[in-house]
Amino acid sequence: PARAVPLPLVDLSHLEPGEREAEAERLMASEAGSAFDLEHGPVLRAGLVRLGDSDHVVWLTIHHIATDGWSMGLLTRELSQLYAAFASHRPSPVPELAVQYADYAAWQRSWLSGDVLEAEVGYWRQQLAGAPPVMALPTDRPRSLARSSHSHTLPFELDEEASKGLAAIASQNGSTLFMVLLAGFNSLLARLSGENDVSVGSPIAGRTLLETEPLIGFFVNTLVLRGDLGGDPTFTELVQRFRRTVLEAHAHQEVPFEKLVEELEPERNLEHTPLFQVMFVLQNTPAREGEVEGLRLQPLTSTEGTFAKFDVNLGLVEHPDGVRGSLSTRQGLFDRTTAARWCAALGRLLRDASANPHHRLSELEALSPAECQQVLVQWNDSAEDYGSTSWLDELSRSVAQRPDAVAVSLDSKGLSYRELDRQAHRLAHYLRLHGAGPEIRVGVCLERSFELVIALLAVLRSGAVYVPLDPKNPPQRLAAMAADAGIGLLVTVRSLSEEATVLGMASEAALIRLDQEAAAIAACDSASQQLPVAIEHTAYVLFTSGSTGRPKGVAVSHEALGNRLSWSVSAYGLGHDE
Repeated sequence: PARAVPLPLVDLSHLEPGEREAEAERLMASEAGSAFDLEHGPVLRAGLVRLGDSDHVVWLTIHHIATDGWSMGLLTRELSQLYAAFASHRPSPVPELAVQYADYAAWQRSWLSGDVLEAEVGYWRQQLAGAPPVMALPTDRPRSLARSSHSHTLPFELDEEASKGLAAIASQNGSTLFMVLLAGFNSLLARLSGENDVSVGSPIAGRTLLETEPLIGFFVNTLVLRGDLGGDPTFTELVQRFRRTVLEAHAHQEVPFEKLVEELEPERNLEHTPLFQVMFVLQNTPAREGEVEGLRLQPLTSTEGTFAKFDVNLGLVEHPDGVRGSLSTRQGLFDRTTAARWCAALGRLLRDASANPHHRLSELEALSPAECQQVLVQWNDSAEDYGSTSWLDELSRSVAQRPDAVAVSLDSKGLSYRELDRQAHRLAHYLRLHGAGPEIRVGVCLERSFELVIALLAVLRSGAVYVPLDPKNPPQRLAAMAADAGIGLLVTVRSLSEEATVLGMASEAALIRLDQEAAAIAACDSASQQLPVAIEHTAYVLFTSGSTGRPKGVAVSHEALGNRLSWSVSAYGLGHDE
């Protein structure tokens, strides 16, 4: 049975003009946040706010279970008709309905079952197979249940010229403005996410039967529009792709979204919505403005701080002077500045597409000149003069400044810079006597020890190329690395004779066993002149993991190594005691 809806009055006319609107906004925000009791009802609440003698606000809060965008247009129109009639003491001009919402619900449940339901669900099962469960948009914060569920909402406007250009593209391709705007929005999402497989949700009126057009109720359904942006198509080609996607989706629109989720059983996660996280709406529902017996009616909306149903929601409306709307993003994931940047990027991309529809997606401009300058020039302006001398010269100066400081520690033992320098210098001289020099690859197969660090520095000081060969690696990998690097010398110890044999056979390298040749190494002159090392010479060869094929040796020059070390000191703020 019908129940009267209370209409409480709140009089704010005694407040200052600016305070009235602010208080009205606060009251509506509080009302909008109040929950409904869906078991007992009502699902509609109303109120009247008096701002002045001729200025009032009527608010209606209706649960989505009982209404949709189309219904709100019908509700506004019928309220206007009833107000005009009752104000002049006339009976209701609104005709009785031949069909009620309950009749439609019963018909839908009966029709959408059995083979019909299986065929409709089958289409969506095939269409969404393998779709990414979450769009990888670059969030400002990680997903978390504790994050705010409110939204940032920013206005979006597309000028008349660009809007007409997009409408022309739609006409030329037998599509609609919705399809063209959807293609443009997906182009931006693909750039932001780095994915060519993009799924966006979009509501559809759901009033496929003539009898449902005058009914107030929840008819709207949500379609998942999966876009393929692969192959860098032209914008026109992308519009044609989305034309097919949208037409097919509309042909299978009868499955309620909640039923689709139930049937497809995607992995559920409370941190994001299933099947899609981005919503796109082009509103074409009946207008909610009008004139009634001298009264002018217009909607009063408050968007900031509203509940975010999705990560991103783009809602647009076509006007005579262009496309307007808003972009909403979830506060828990995105900053307001991010939403503003995306708004601007979407506008630029759509304007460029409207003027150059035959350009490929990669050619469409989404960045402003200032952003292009920042991304292409400023962020890449990392050149720095690290000097023309080898980093080994810098190391020698450090040794002279801090000779007794601990350079290497192992367990409870330490090796000073002076002793490290002395032993590395002697071994470098010994290596040179055995043929070490520029571009000669010297393999070092040692356990982690003082000797490993000494050998590493010695190879570099001899001017040769250091090739690390970890004895813990499988023999086949060690042999392949030694052969590929073409090592001429191999530094090792007697306890690793098995590994040394494998490496020697693979590369025909001459062996230098540090423990067996310790006396000869110690006899080398530690005061002999250090061989100059040119910065363009190779310092070391480091092999890749080989996870994508055969391991590859990467040659790194002394100049590149000096660059890396200087950057590390600067980036991490390393001091002399670190």
